[in-house]
Amino acid sequence: MSDHAIPEIEGAVCPLPLVHSEHVLLGHGSGGKMTQDLIARLFLPQFDNPALRAGDDSAVVESINGARFAISTDSHVVWPLFFPGGDIGRLAVCGTVNDIAMMGAQPLYLTAGFILEEGLELSLLKRVVASMQVAAAEAGVDIVAGDTKVVQRGKGDGLYINTSGVGLLNPDIHIGGQYARPGDKIILSGPIGDHGIAVLAARGELGFETGLQSDIAPLNHLVAAMLKVSHNIHAMRDPTRGGLATALNEIARQSEVNILIYETAIPVRPAVGAACELLGFDPLYIANEGKLVAIVAPEDAGCVLTAMRNSEYGLEAVIIGEVCPSPSGRVLMRTALGSTRIIDTLAGEMLPRIC
Repeated sequence: MSDHAIPEIEGAVCPLPLVHSEHVLLGHGSGGKMTQDLIARLFLPQFDNPALRAGDDSAVVESINGARFAISTDSHVVWPLFFPGGDIGRLAVCGTVNDIAMMGAQPLYLTAGFILEEGLELSLLKRVVASMQVAAAEAGVDIVAGDTKVVQRGKGDGLYINTSGVGLLNPDIHIGGQYARPGDKIILSGPIGDHGIAVLAARGELGFETGLQSDIAPLNHLVAAMLKVSHNIHAMRDPTRGGLATALNEIARQSEVNILIYETAIPVRPAVGAACELLGFDPLYIANEGKLVAIVAPEDAGCVLTAMRNSEYGLEAVIIGEVCPSPSGRVLMRTALGSTRIIDTLAGEMLPRIC
C-alpha cells in the first residue's frame, strides 16, 4: 500500500436512490446500479457465458485458429442529434471503436443499424452518415455492413443508431477489469464531464452559454501509443454513462481491490464545474465520450503518461490515484480538505439521452 494513509471515511455519496421496479425506467439505461441490476436479473441468466460474464467494455473471444478478437455493440439515442463538438453519427462510431480499444485491441470493422422515424429529413440523415464516415476514417476502420428500419411518425424521435465492431487483439496483451493490482497507478487522459454538459447546454437546460465542446473522439490511436511503450497496462475504461466514478467502481469490484483517487488531481474545466454546481451534479458521474482511464503498473506509469501526452487525445493526461489492497471493491476519494469519502456507483439516471 502507498504512503498515503486512509483517514476516517465519510458517508457514502450516491447521486440518486436505487429504485426497484417491475417496469423499465429511464435509470435502467444509466450504466449504473439500475443497469447492472437489469443485466444481473434478466440478461446474464439467459445469455451466461465466460466472455459476457467478464463484464468488460468488449467481449474477448478466440477463433478456431487461436486468434483473439474483441467484439462490442452499442446503441445511441442522444438528443439533440447535433450538439457542440459532435453528433449522433460521430458518437456511434467513436463509442464502439473506444469500447474495442479499451481491451487493447485494434478496431477493424464496424456495422451500423439505423432506426429512422418517418418524416426525418434526408438532408439531416446525409449529414449524420457523412459524419460517421469522417469518424471511421479518423479511427482507421471500415463500416462493412448495416441495416435500416423505419418506424411511424412520432414513434422514433428522429433517429437511433446501433453500431457493432470487431478488433484484433495481440496475443501478448491481457487487459481487463479483473487485472488491477495494488500499487498500480491510475491515469486519466484529460478533463471529465465535457460531453454531458455540452449536450445539456445544447438542449437549452443550463440557462447560460458555456462554449463547451463535446470531447467525442476515437481513442484507438491513443491506446496504440500507450501499448507501444508498455504491456503493463492492466485495465482500461472509457467513462461514458455513469462517468469516471462508475467506471472505477466496476474495476474495483472486478479486481477486488480498493481504488484511491485524489480530488485535487482530477481535471475539470471551469464551465463543467460551474454547470455541475448550478445543477447539483458531481462531475465524477457525468458522461464522457473521448476520455479513458488506465490502470498501469507503477514502474511503467511514467512512460505511459509521456506517451499519452504526446498523442492528440491525451495531451492533458494526469495521474489521479492508485490501487490499494483494501477496503476491496470500493472507490475512495481524498478530498481537497484532507478527508476521505466513498465514491459509489451511479444509482439512477442523471442525464437521460446523453449518448
